[in-house]
Amino acid sequence: MDTQTKYALNRINRRRFLQAVGAAGTLAVGGNLLAACGGTGSGGSSKITLQQMYHEYGEAGTQQAVLRYAADYTKSTSTNIKISWIPGAYADKLSTTLLGNNPPDVFEHYTFNDNWVKQGLLEPLDDLYTPDTKSDFNPVNLASFTVNGKIYGVKMFDDTEFFYYRKSLLSKAGIDPTTLTSWDALLEAAKKLTTSRTKGLFLANDGGVSFFPLAVYSTSGDLISNNQITFNTPQVVAVFEKMREVAASNATLTGAPTDWYDPSAFINGLTAIQWCGIWALPAVIKALGDDIGILPWPAFGTSGKPTVPWGGFAEMVCAKSKHIAESKALVKSLWIDNTAVQEDFCLSYGFHVPSRKSVAAKATKLQSGPAAEAVKLLNSYGRTNSPLFTNTMTTALTDAVSNIVKGNADAASEVAKAAQTCSTQLQQLLS
Repeated sequence: MDTQTKYALNRINRRRFLQAVGAAGTLAVGGNLLAACGGTGSGGSSKITLQQMYHEYGEAGTQQAVLRYAADYTKSTSTNIKISWIPGAYADKLSTTLLGNNPPDVFEHYTFNDNWVKQGLLEPLDDLYTPDTKSDFNPVNLASFTVNGKIYGVKMFDDTEFFYYRKSLLSKAGIDPTTLTSWDALLEAAKKLTTSRTKGLFLANDGGVSFFPLAVYSTSGDLISNNQITFNTPQVVAVFEKMREVAASNATLTGAPTDWYDPSAFINGLTAIQWCGIWALPAVIKALGDDIGILPWPAFGTSGKPTVPWGGFAEMVCAKSKHIAESKALVKSLWIDNTAVQEDFCLSYGFHVPSRKSVAAKATKLQSGPAAEAVKLLNSYGRTNSPLFTNTMTTALTDAVSNIVKGNADAASEVAKAAQTCSTQLQQLLS
């Protein structure tokens, strides 16, 4: 995945609900949208062509916006932009392409791990930031893409996730949403909200397995701390056991037509409470008006804390590009200099939080109602995964949590086994 971990990117890739039909450009076999904007870079044209790679965003209009940004950039520079719009398993496609003979010059990703830097796949982008622009990015966003003091990404936007709930349904059931601060309280509320047609809670079709980092963080724990694997604790074992209880409850929706990233189950009344993301807010508000509220992932245990993910994508430059300077210029133009592009991308389709603080401060659509509450949750409880948490580690812990939640395996032994695998991988990485 990953930019951060395979967990993170797989989640983001899966989350994108269906793209509206009729996007500009030509949809090639295999699902890649290739749009050469301006000239072709050959046949007498002096313009070079950069390959820019995006995963498929589900919010209607995003694809057309990306093509428009590329066309506008081409008009004002000596650079053509060829867009690859990748549906489905973007992380796998990107990893394969980066290691091949024709990698993209510029691409987006959720985060990254140290392996990409060690493999020489990423170009440092420190020179794109002046002191003023660097201070205008949240320190969390800079740290998420920094290895050994060098910055390898420019954050395009911030995303977060949370529980949506129907105010009217909770009120009818006599449930005060401010009391839903623990998994026990949330599960009890879900049972009260369950009817013949509506389940009380929808976490995800995998039972919440892919949300294991949030479960760890909700105990006040961490995946990695001080270059050590730190999730093998009694509190983490207990929270995974609680996830199993929640997944097995008759009050929990399973087998929804679309997964957690799509608000359809919530909008269509299949569940009273659903985990989803800030990107879905416009669609949810359009369908349900002000009959919605939001909640963070509950704290777990006496020393636990509420949590939400601090996500979002960043633009990066492949170190194997034949046009490093031009690639860096494109990234700087779109995501550092061109605040109009940033505002449009973050606010005109789904909702995202602009990464530049000055742009976020002008985002009036995020300054009231549930959107403002979502931003508050992000700033209060947002957590990111360490760049040291690699794909191998993600797979090991995902498998362990799946065995616990779905296979009724012994939680303590599964967590200990995953921790050993992760520790071995971490020491190899650090060496």
